[in-house]
Amino acid sequence: MMGDPLSPAPAGVAFDSTAGRWVVAIAVLGSGLAFLDSTVVNVALPEIGRDLGASTGSLQWILNGYLLSLASLILLGGSLGDRYGRRRIFVLGAGLFTAASLLCAVAPTVELLVAARFLQGIAGAMLTPGSLAMIESSFRSEDRARAIGAWSGLGGVATALGPLLGGYLVDAVSWRAIFLINLPIGVFVVTMAGRHVPETRDPTTAGHLDVRGAALAALGLAGTTWALIEGPGAALSPVIVLAAVGGVAALVGFLVVERNSPNPMMPLDIFASRQFSAANLVTFVVYGALSGFFFLLVAFLQISLGYSPIAAGAASMPVTGLMLALSARSGALAQRIGPRIPLTAGPIVIAVGMLLMTRIDPGDAYVTTVLPGVLVFGLGLVLVVAPVTSTVLAAADARHAGVASGINNAVSRVAGLLAVAVLPAVAGLTGGRFYEPAAMAEGFRTAMVVCAVLAAAGGVLAWLTIQSDVLQPTPADTQFSCGVAGTPLRPASESRA
Repeated sequence: MMGDPLSPAPAGVAFDSTAGRWVVAIAVLGSGLAFLDSTVVNVALPEIGRDLGASTGSLQWILNGYLLSLASLILLGGSLGDRYGRRRIFVLGAGLFTAASLLCAVAPTVELLVAARFLQGIAGAMLTPGSLAMIESSFRSEDRARAIGAWSGLGGVATALGPLLGGYLVDAVSWRAIFLINLPIGVFVVTMAGRHVPETRDPTTAGHLDVRGAALAALGLAGTTWALIEGPGAALSPVIVLAAVGGVAALVGFLVVERNSPNPMMPLDIFASRQFSAANLVTFVVYGALSGFFFLLVAFLQISLGYSPIAAGAASMPVTGLMLALSARSGALAQRIGPRIPLTAGPIVIAVGMLLMTRIDPGDAYVTTVLPGVLVFGLGLVLVVAPVTSTVLAAADARHAGVASGINNAVSRVAGLLAVAVLPAVAGLTGGRFYEPAAMAEGFRTAMVVCAVLAAAGGVLAWLTIQSDVLQPTPADTQFSCGVAGTPLRPASESRA
């Protein structure tokens, strides 16, 4: 136990201490549930489609139902954590995610599976920003970058392990087992978080929750996403047009409400920090490319190259090894030389890896064609994940750790949402063509070129907008503190630009 959770702890915990290791482990396991389910389902999609008779649009909704509710509510989740306690909301999210996973595992129809995935997304919106905010608010300033690097790296490992774990479970048991595996992890996280994670919150929060903002964000994303997924098959029908126009109008209304609300869930003044805005723009572009890659790779390997689910999942295992071995060092490197160079080089290396994937043809050996692209992609990913996360949090006021984390996660999830919605249409993989080996091979090559252009654009954006000194501590990091177990607060006048 960590004693009184609200006792003064101005210095925070040390990364190498037992308390620090517990905080990182619980945060990683909790967020890992959400990260794992963002990729573990990909490898099972062909089997789910055959078992439940799902169309390509239904398969997209199995992914996007989760991403939609997650992206829509993740800002609210960050606000709830800052207001009521980051650990408390994190634990509630872990419990709901565990229950929703059980519902996914027993779903008899694709419609009920999509509904359960929506519930998983709601839980993920509570889990993900809470896990990172617990890291940001629990560690002393000199260890924060290392802790975030470890969180990012181990979370990346969970993401990369998804296809392998999913492939094994689909082959050995059933696609339903990919959801059952969440149950023991969720129970462990709920049990241990109360014992080993200090409670922190933003003491300046007041007023009512921003319910109107949350509703408009959800409606806006739902309308635009539904139009993007269903539009290619229904052309410009009145319903599609209405959904698209209504979705855009709701998103505009969301911005208006956030600007005028006394207690916005996304305070627009947080974007006054140019580095915060720049890092989130880089996140949006690069994570859109990453989501497209992970969505199509394992399906391509199974449908066009004849890989089994476990073989398709194992194909990306080198990414896991690289993330595990190098992510913490990547965070430390960004702390030492600044994030600008890693965030410029990383997306460009990712783009090169994606272009190497376009050389893959049916019958090619894994070692000579698939592996080189996977290795290059993994090296680029290592350079991106920890530095971009550290940059986002360093550029925001420390008392808004939950909101900053929520915004960055929302940006990455919306990017994934749009990529999964748009990419099949761009690549010509709508309708039944998704399951045709030749069509999938052609579409995959097109998609990889599109994703490579996006990733490279993210590198150019980073070079033009990210400063090298954003991760350097300011005097305010050590001169000001408050009587809660959170990060030292810096005056608004000294907030980084």
